Amino acid sequence: MSEFTALLEKYSKPGPRYTSYPTAPYFHTGFTEADWLRELQDSQQPERGLSLYAHIPFCDTLCYYCGCNMVATHEYDKAETYLGFIEHEMTRVARLTDPRRRVRQLHWGGGTPTYLRPGDIRRLMDAMRSRFTIAEDAEMGCEADPRELTREHLLALRESGFNRLSLGVQDLDERVQHAVNRVQPEAMIRQVYDWARELGFHSINMDLIVGLPHQNPDSFARTLDRVLAWGPDRFAIFGYAHVPWMKKHQKLIREADLPSFATRLELQQLIHERLAAAGYVNIGMDHYARPQDEMVRAQRDKTLWRNFQGYTTHKDCDIYAFGASSISQTADVYMQNEKNLKRYQELVGADHLPVERGLRVTQEDRLRREVITRVMCDLELDTQAFGREWGIEFDRHFADAMADLPPLEADGLVRLEPGRIVVTELGRLFLRNIAMCFDAYLRQAAQDQQPRYSRTA
Repeated sequence: MSEFTALLEKYSKPGPRYTSYPTAPYFHTGFTEADWLRELQDSQQPERGLSLYAHIPFCDTLCYYCGCNMVATHEYDKAETYLGFIEHEMTRVARLTDPRRRVRQLHWGGGTPTYLRPGDIRRLMDAMRSRFTIAEDAEMGCEADPRELTREHLLALRESGFNRLSLGVQDLDERVQHAVNRVQPEAMIRQVYDWARELGFHSINMDLIVGLPHQNPDSFARTLDRVLAWGPDRFAIFGYAHVPWMKKHQKLIREADLPSFATRLELQQLIHERLAAAGYVNIGMDHYARPQDEMVRAQRDKTLWRNFQGYTTHKDCDIYAFGASSISQTADVYMQNEKNLKRYQELVGADHLPVERGLRVTQEDRLRREVITRVMCDLELDTQAFGREWGIEFDRHFADAMADLPPLEADGLVRLEPGRIVVTELGRLFLRNIAMCFDAYLRQAAQDQQPRYSRTA
């Protein structure tokens, strides 16, 4: 076992991805619609930007690995009906939104947003534009499944203003694809990629998944070689989380076909080596980008941020999220919509905001969220400047974390300098482990009471 693989094994443990802090398992149903209405009314700052998100839960077929809130159906009228409810929900929120606020970022996720027919892509975007003021230079991205996707879908996205696309590739190996019920020939993906380039999407991301059944270093190396030859702007390479107790359909995957832990470690090392050799920068948290990418520049300039949409270059934005299970966020509040599609539509149909649960952060939450976010985005932290900014003595306030960091330093993941914590190049692969040192919630709960998280490697 190489030294690198030994570290992956040592630090592979359940942990949050920190798209929020506190993390989503700590949201609670004591946060109600009245609380969210009050927050919407009280948080209207004209100069603060907006980030809009729409969750489209529908897919043509069920991918066995999927961990998303989705519905596999061929009954398209369900999507048309659903759009009416999203439009109604947006109307309610827009009435409470200061019209001077500008949308700086917009994203559609799912499910499969491109499940929508081209006409309904335009319909949903028109509905957003009629209710909110979208900045001319807004970053607008959409997730796309190459299957059932036509050039007309991509044309509708471009004509609607989308400039970013994220393609769900996962793996090009046919045996892997059949095992997870996501068969998409390489030629199909390449055609969609070529259309997207032709139509002028200026940033294309490819999602890959490691840990799927039948994957091995030889087969995944072939996938990496082919997708790297296409030259996408970004990669997001996620580890498959096998959680059949949460996602019942994952029982359709034969556990005997899943790669061993040792194989998964080899795959992680392979990804690290191949993408680095191809010139991609490891942003952290399984995200890679070309050196000239604005996300790389933002990380260098210390303007990168992290929220429920992952890494973003738009820090000072509230997220208004629409659709079943979507999560909204202001500076002080997280709110998740009702996850059940039928219940979501019943609530919106009754003119309610479909709040299922949420959380108002405390001052201590804000403090720790800022530390975790800066470590994960800036890859370093000036502890003395941070202490002055927040009115604390950093080493004393975070004595628990400062006691946990020296072993990570011994393994080469961080450097502890006077008044400074620096994530090393190697440490970029272990950001979740570093961030966990500052997570008070992980310390408070007994091990058998903690939420179940995916492994960090």
